[in-house]
Amino acid sequence: MVRITTIFVFLFHSLSPDYADNAALWLGNYETEDFRDQISALWVQLKPLYQQLHAYVRRHLRLKYGEEVVKAKGPIPAHLLGNMWAQTWGNIVDFMLPYPERQSTDVTPNMIKQGYTPLKMFKLSEEFFVSLNLSAMPESFWEKSILEKPTDGRDMVCHASAWDFCDSMDVRIKQCTVVNQKDLNTAHHEMGHVQYFLQYKHQPNIFQRGANSGFHEAVGDVLALSVSTPKHLRAIGLLEESASEADKDAEREATINYLFSIALNKIAFLPFAYQMDLWRWDVFEGKTTPENYNCHWWRLAEQFQGIEPPVDRSEEDFDVASKYHIIADVPYIRYFVSFVIQFQFHKGLCQAAGQLENNAPLHECDIYKSTKAGNLLGSMLQLGQSKPWPDAMEVITGQRNMDASALREYFAPLEDWLRAENERTGEFIGWEKSDKYCLQTREELGRLKVTTKQS
Repeated sequence: MVRITTIFVFLFHSLSPDYADNAALWLGNYETEDFRDQISALWVQLKPLYQQLHAYVRRHLRLKYGEEVVKAKGPIPAHLLGNMWAQTWGNIVDFMLPYPERQSTDVTPNMIKQGYTPLKMFKLSEEFFVSLNLSAMPESFWEKSILEKPTDGRDMVCHASAWDFCDSMDVRIKQCTVVNQKDLNTAHHEMGHVQYFLQYKHQPNIFQRGANSGFHEAVGDVLALSVSTPKHLRAIGLLEESASEADKDAEREATINYLFSIALNKIAFLPFAYQMDLWRWDVFEGKTTPENYNCHWWRLAEQFQGIEPPVDRSEEDFDVASKYHIIADVPYIRYFVSFVIQFQFHKGLCQAAGQLENNAPLHECDIYKSTKAGNLLGSMLQLGQSKPWPDAMEVITGQRNMDASALREYFAPLEDWLRAENERTGEFIGWEKSDKYCLQTREELGRLKVTTKQS
């Protein structure tokens, strides 16, 4: 795989005289000369929140697995975070939820109990868009989409994706949907792509794309921020009224649980999304050579995610290539952009819907059935790429720059709680250097272990 990657980089340099390298081609999508500086500044803005979450999670992993496995001041061993790439941590929420006695907002059991199917999940998503005065899906969408894993023996890549066949209204989704809340959110994400396709269909072909790649990823997630609120889940009958809802302490604790569950997926993901393309930009620009592909990946993982490999690694391994987007040559910084701007969009749409009056908290906003919010969103989607992305952003947010302030506002109750809890327990914020090694060969690692034992 390392050899194939090296050949790909060489061929691109040979065949693309208009661009210095593949990094320049990918970054050209954002039409902003200082785009990389903007991303770096966003990470500086986001890092304090991430470090508080990291410290809290590390403590609970240490309590579960012991000091020998999880160091009090060290990076977190990646294999303990519940995801193959440690990009999201939602699978370990069960043993570290701040207030486990409070009502869970995971509606998966109720979805199963109420007989939800993949089709019903997508119909629910369509109804949300229609409630905003946006487009229903064309009949061909329901006829040609694949919404659950085929049972006829066909071999299919199950990674969810949305497709625009550039032929009138032929839009489709391919997703091996499972009836659970995670896939309900994924359904809204993919339907967001399709809604974008439909809204800019009137544009010339060259403009039939998102204002930038991050916009396309953000649209469905904006809807999911409303769909996942306890208020909305109760409105559609998937979450029962809590008997203790009138209790202010219980309400506050339930809010912390809710935001924590979201943060394990949204906040934990941010440094991973950043380092994925930092690694590739360095490869494309020749700063990282084939002799350092794997070790450079783990250096970035330690620097940005505060994680370390489960065991020592070498350049005979190629861990980053286990990620679909690496081997499929799909740019990844779009997801970092999306996870920032979706909160800017959310705040702008919530203001249009009148949901933030009297200092109402951003995390409680649900824009369901607000045609004012829907019309505002539609006016941005209809631009496609006919205007520079700052123009499109200004339509909804009144801002022309990416800014993580709305994200920090959304998670402010959780961040305040995490800071207080980490101070109470004396948790170290940040991480010291990992004691794991990454060398050229496994043979070198073997010799090092022998030497270490002898000494």
